[in-house]
Amino acid sequence: MPRFLADESCDFAVVRARPLEASLEERYVDALLQELAQRRCDFAERHLTSLYFGGGTPSLLTPRSVERLVEAMHAAFPTQGSVEITLEVNPSSLERERLSGFRAAGVNRLSIGIQAFDEEVLRRLGRAHRSLEGHTTLAAARHAGFENISLDLIFAAPHQTAASFAQDLGRALSFAPEHLSAYELSIEEGTPFATAAARGQLARPSEDETLVMLECLVQASEAAGLERYEISSFARQGFESRHNRRYWRREPVLGLGAAAWSCEPRSLRAPHGARRNNVRALGEYLARVRVGQDPERVPAEVLSPETARAEAMFLGLRTREGVAALRFASEFGAPPRGFFETEISDLIDAGLLLESPSGDLQLSGHGRVVADSIAERFMVSGPSEGAFQSPAR
Repeated sequence: MPRFLADESCDFAVVRARPLEASLEERYVDALLQELAQRRCDFAERHLTSLYFGGGTPSLLTPRSVERLVEAMHAAFPTQGSVEITLEVNPSSLERERLSGFRAAGVNRLSIGIQAFDEEVLRRLGRAHRSLEGHTTLAAARHAGFENISLDLIFAAPHQTAASFAQDLGRALSFAPEHLSAYELSIEEGTPFATAAARGQLARPSEDETLVMLECLVQASEAAGLERYEISSFARQGFESRHNRRYWRREPVLGLGAAAWSCEPRSLRAPHGARRNNVRALGEYLARVRVGQDPERVPAEVLSPETARAEAMFLGLRTREGVAALRFASEFGAPPRGFFETEISDLIDAGLLLESPSGDLQLSGHGRVVADSIAERFMVSGPSEGAFQSPAR
């Protein structure tokens, strides 16, 4: 799904795993442009700073389709300075062939789904590509002129060892990416991994070995000049993801397309913002937009003060900057301690949280290791469905 950051960001979802038929692709792009025309007034007076094509396999679109969308975004919103335009790409021969075309269409940042270079890990993750394709795609991206490349890696995968992850990480860093996203494999309910885990058939690294992988990730990335600016994100100075930062700062994000999420601007009706989600089925999405109907799945969720405060805490703490007390107070009427006195004091006493004289909060080194557990301390009753809708890399 593309996402563009104007003072906003925008999502498009491509929901098939192979190239779209030419007629269907054209209809889908037409629908995206029609939805943009219908919704741009909700994000009026915003500036385009970033456009993100992600959330599926958007690189299966043709360069011409991407160009149409890029042109439409520039026409819809004014710009101030450069616009970061990201496209998610998987290592495949089809996508490699289109890289030059995407660059010519205006894409200036690639997010490449490497996941791993280890053949066994790739196989167990169910990835279609092999290690050689990863190497070839990275080389092709540089050859096509991309000077801003983000790689994503998985650690704590089935049968992965600390040694094999260190080798994968070394291979990734040898390409000198400008950005690296690394995620611990999570087991989601209802997936084949969850079924295998329930049967005792999923051999995953121990907690100690996972911690060794994490320490290796941080040390090696920073030694290579990539600073950890968010729990899972590392970047060279000036190459931090503009798109992701909007999510962590709870700023508006305009999402277009099937299954796309939006973070609506704050208003009198929704003083802390709102979230909306489009229908997932491509056919239903196309049918609704064609007749001028709103493609949202259910009415937008207006964030309550309690939910917004909780998300401001656990999303802010994921970042290097942490939670700024003054900014928090400007939205909620009091600094973090005004609402979370017990939680903050307990976490500081445990050495997991750091507090400045002005009340700003950051995770400590050990706190970053257990960030998910810390986030739970601030949740109202668990995160809302769209709280972590940032698939960008």
